[in-house]
Amino acid sequence: MDAVHQQKFRVRSYEVEPNGKIKLSALLDYLQESASEHAGRLGVSVVDLIARNLTWVLSRYHIKIFRYPAWGETIWVNTWPSAKVNLFALREFEVVDSQQQRIALATSSWLLLDITLKQPVRLEDHLPNYPHRSERAIEDAFEAFPEVMQPELELPFRVRLADLDVNRHVNHVRSIEWALETTPSGIWRRYEPAELEIAFRGEAFYGDRIIARSQQLEQDDQPTFLHQTIRESDQKELTRLKSRWMISQRR
Repeated sequence: MDAVHQQKFRVRSYEVEPNGKIKLSALLDYLQESASEHAGRLGVSVVDLIARNLTWVLSRYHIKIFRYPAWGETIWVNTWPSAKVNLFALREFEVVDSQQQRIALATSSWLLLDITLKQPVRLEDHLPNYPHRSERAIEDAFEAFPEVMQPELELPFRVRLADLDVNRHVNHVRSIEWALETTPSGIWRRYEPAELEIAFRGEAFYGDRIIARSQQLEQDDQPTFLHQTIRESDQKELTRLKSRWMISQRR
């Protein structure tokens, strides 16, 4: 089985912003779909693992976006497992256009979780033959970054059924959307996300009330923000995110 999986996507009308460019959430969905498809081909999809009382849980994500493809454009996602580091499995992504120009790069870190115990397990004990290609899309040791200490904007969200994934908790793309929603509207009108670093630190479930908040770090030509989502009932931190923005590429 090939260590690298390639999947083709065509940007649909319901996946674009008012400017005709793909929504960030749709691009992230493409990465998730390609990873899921490749895991299935390798025999380690969530469906395969659930039968063994195991599942994948996303721990860290680092994404760089160079441009947002337009409605109707065809793009390709290349993805591959790159390493096993302690309890973590790393997976890389490269998004290219028809000219093989890079649209985005991403690296991610995943834990293999025992569903009953809610604890991570050793990859070598359960997936000893998990293939990998050592090249990284983004070199990142996934070190810690600061939390929001002085929130400047807060928004509440209620977890809906539509927000849940097959693990019955909030899908990671939804968590990212909520966090970025706290970016000031003046930034959204002029800029678009260029780089995201995300740490997933807890689960949210149906009915939970989530508070998203943000704090601006840099105010130059690439504004930078810290974001955080917490569960209101117990103040548990769920997601920590750092975003860097670039001038929007209008049609």
